[in-house]
Amino acid sequence: MSLKIYFLRHGETVYSKTGGFCGDLDPELTPEGSMMAEQFAATYAKLPWSAVYLSPMKRTIATAKPLCDALGIEMQFRDGLKEIKYGKWEGETVEFVREKYAQEYINWLTEPAWNAPNEGETSVQIASRSSLVIAEIQEKYKDGNVLVVSHKATIRIMLCSLLGIDLGSYRNRIAALAASISIVKFDVRGPMLEVLGDRSHLDENLRNLPGT
Repeated sequence: MSLKIYFLRHGETVYSKTGGFCGDLDPELTPEGSMMAEQFAATYAKLPWSAVYLSPMKRTIATAKPLCDALGIEMQFRDGLKEIKYGKWEGETVEFVREKYAQEYINWLTEPAWNAPNEGETSVQIASRSSLVIAEIQEKYKDGNVLVVSHKATIRIMLCSLLGIDLGSYRNRIAALAASISIVKFDVRGPMLEVLGDRSHLDENLRNLPGT
């Protein structure tokens, strides 16, 4: 057997609907986001789970809760799985940031690995803190299924880091829509991406909702 890590992005929030910057902010799931969590649990409760790790934010907790409640699994919170810190951009729209922080925004778009939002984090910093969680999981669980519930940018950066993709290209190489699941298998040859951004566990109405 091999270890498989299932990377689940949290369900819909008001910010995932609008595309506003949301890292340290802690919004609840929308009603549709809660439905996404329920439908994920209904499909994936059939698997044998070894552990559930998650970012300690309301939106990730609410996404993991239906599955954990159904199976009696303890949630293991790790700050390393939190979303990118957007600093002064938190809660703002792309249009506002593009106007008020024009050069910093251009720098961030061009090379986010080393350029952060004003008082925020770079991709390298996110990869560094999240990799400690992945290393912990690999040390504790040599096989089985482990669920990691995190955020859009953080999941994409973790996948890039595992797959040897330039961290500055995470927005252009990896998709992670709301409530999507990506699966990486670890064996003697290293990590292999088996599934990317799957949302077949959601009904058609939820899959077709607008959002980022």
